[in-house]
Amino acid sequence: MAVLRHSVTVLPVEPEWLREVTALMCDFAESTRARGRDVVLGDGTPVADLQLVRGRHLRPGARYALTGAGATEQMTMVVREWRRGSAVAVEQLLSSDELTARLTLRLRSPDQPRLVEAEARMRGPADSGVLQRGSGKARIDLASWWSAAALPPGALPVARAPATARVKHLLADARLYLRPQRTDDGRWRVEVTVTVRGRWLLRPLAAVALLVAGGPLRREFRSGAERAAEGWNAAIGELLALGPDELRAELARHAAEGTPQGREGAGDGTGAGDGTGAGDGTGAGDGTGDRDRKGAGEGA
Repeated sequence: MAVLRHSVTVLPVEPEWLREVTALMCDFAESTRARGRDVVLGDGTPVADLQLVRGRHLRPGARYALTGAGATEQMTMVVREWRRGSAVAVEQLLSSDELTARLTLRLRSPDQPRLVEAEARMRGPADSGVLQRGSGKARIDLASWWSAAALPPGALPVARAPATARVKHLLADARLYLRPQRTDDGRWRVEVTVTVRGRWLLRPLAAVALLVAGGPLRREFRSGAERAAEGWNAAIGELLALGPDELRAELARHAAEGTPQGREGAGDGTGAGDGTGAGDGTGAGDGTGDRDRKGAGEGA
């Protein structure tokens, strides 16, 4: 088994701010309504690249088509749960000639956020076989995260990581653990630990391959973790600078403008699109101590 470890410093997200933002986003979503197949904002402006194709708007089972000019894949979104007192869950499905993927995101108690969960499955074309299939899960216990981040600077990191992820493939199993610490200037110092092991009869071969590629793998891991931290700091820095009215206006603008492809197809080149990416970090590995062996045994 290979253990990779690196620490990055990022801007913090405090509980009060996250509660305000999630409440604002839920209020914004609930201010929209269905008009036939269109979804419109409170002022009647259609939400770009989004059509209701089945069910009642924002009710469990509601299915939406995510459209866009020039798109070669089919993307749909399904509301699985929408109860602000308990959970909000949405599922996104992507289908193309090369890939079929399903991603489910769930936020427990949106008005008092306490747990974020994600689950994904993907496979290649129908005749691609099991080597082009994989799955993953991620979990962030927000209460445990903030408790860990509230420890005084210099305190030992918590043994059990409040944020975990696991990716499974026929050939390998990878796990990610994130542990925050507060720095003297109030930011978060996040320890990123990744463990990788081969599966079944390939475990010895995977161990040899990881040993041979150890140096480049560790360098790429450090670089990936630093890039992820830079992306987080840029995005969170912009959000923290916005007041509630400004954030609400930005949500409305992005909803009306849609994706860059959709704007180009509509002949409207005035809007600025935003992109979301799921990044995974990879990083430098040291030897494993007692605490890290305990962390590596945690489940995502």
